Amino acid sequence: MKKRVLLTGATGVMGSAGLKELLARSEAFDVTVLVRPSKANRRKMAEYAGRLRVVWGDLTSYKDVLEAVTGADYVLHVGGMVSPAADYYPARTLKVNVEAAQNIVRAVKAQPNPDGVKVVYIGSVAQTGDRREPLHWGRCGDPIMPSMFDYYAISKCRAERVFAESELRYWVSLRQSGILYPALLKNMDPIMFHVPIRGVLEWATVEDSGRLLANVCGDDVPEDFWCRFYNIGSGEQYRLTNYDFEKLLLEAIHCPAPEKIFDVKWFVTHNFHGQWYFDSDRLEEILHFRANTPVREYFRQMSRQVPWFFSLAVLAPGLVIKPFMRLIAKDKTFGTLGWLEHGNEARISAFFGSRAERESIGTWKQMRDIRLAGETEAERLDHGYDESKPLSSLTLEDMRSAAEFRGGECLSQSMATGDMRTPLEWRCGCGHTFKASPALILLGGHWCEECMPAPWRYDEVAAKNRFLAQVWHRMHPNPSGENRIYGEASPADYK
Repeated sequence: MKKRVLLTGATGVMGSAGLKELLARSEAFDVTVLVRPSKANRRKMAEYAGRLRVVWGDLTSYKDVLEAVTGADYVLHVGGMVSPAADYYPARTLKVNVEAAQNIVRAVKAQPNPDGVKVVYIGSVAQTGDRREPLHWGRCGDPIMPSMFDYYAISKCRAERVFAESELRYWVSLRQSGILYPALLKNMDPIMFHVPIRGVLEWATVEDSGRLLANVCGDDVPEDFWCRFYNIGSGEQYRLTNYDFEKLLLEAIHCPAPEKIFDVKWFVTHNFHGQWYFDSDRLEEILHFRANTPVREYFRQMSRQVPWFFSLAVLAPGLVIKPFMRLIAKDKTFGTLGWLEHGNEARISAFFGSRAERESIGTWKQMRDIRLAGETEAERLDHGYDESKPLSSLTLEDMRSAAEFRGGECLSQSMATGDMRTPLEWRCGCGHTFKASPALILLGGHWCEECMPAPWRYDEVAAKNRFLAQVWHRMHPNPSGENRIYGEASPADYK
């Protein structure tokens, strides 16, 4: 009997790759998609006429979500607002991404057999925020710490919490990294300069991401896969510094090297997100989604899928291209040169540390041939409890240890050994009380939602929370001891 799969975000980058994989296995899956009824989306869906069921609607409409969810065996929730639109419309992003999660959970619970529905949520590497060297290796359970001004990351954290605390029998959060896809070669948005040259990402190819979405619906997925958090990455070859990424990308479209067309001072030094993963191979062991294409070959494959005129870049010297790139960096809202020109001191402080630190950035020569610690030399963060114990043997004492490391308390007086799903009561170092499951706290890296930014007041929180401090204090030294606050509590849309 075919499995009935609902896919959201089917017109996006990851979702469209997942849709193709699902439809290629028509003997196994009946597919439903929930798609906004725009002209562009109708054109895209016309290609699949007769091969799937389309529910025209909106993720923020419970009625539309309920119609799409009804009858599904799997819900693959990929949809929502993403960068760069999410950066320009922060308030809308928070609304859409969180309400979508709430509507999906509500709709699944409205089914005759909600325990029979498996829900897959696609989270984001952005949730763990700024992780530069020497903390550039990470794993699930590390502190949730969105970078300053990253409202998209906040929305993903809150939505993930909705699923993890939903009391659904089957949910999982798969945190997506940067996705490699051909149109990325055409990206000319000022946010390209928001990634430090020495920043890192373990990229995921769009094809691997699509296979992952189909494979997670397979019969061989074990029971203990569910109610967990996983990092998505295409593996060791795809662990790149931003410098190496820029070199590969520019080579693919026949552009001069980064040193020829960018000024190194256009790139921020702080406050992005990205990691190489200790644990991404775990997801591959379960879902077997990687093609393992050599990374240079993959970039060559991408270059063959962009318009022919990109090959003309080989004829343009760096002196011609660089002024165009400078114009992008001078964007008033998101350009790093625009911040300097228009006196956006909050952004300068968040992304460079200060004007003086920005001016002290080294040369391209100093940035070349970057060597960062490999996995065997990498620092592994402390999660505040005895991780050598199997989850099935964790007790209330382990919860109390984890809470104390976070500057708070576990207020519950009892817990069934190994029960990671039943919410316990906690108090954070700022005095807020809340309920949360051990899975959310220990395996997901979450803590008090009231302390979740914005505004970003990590200095104040880290003073009480050693779990957070081991990242924050390393990434953002604060000799003055002042409680720095970034951003605003209620963002208005920029456009």
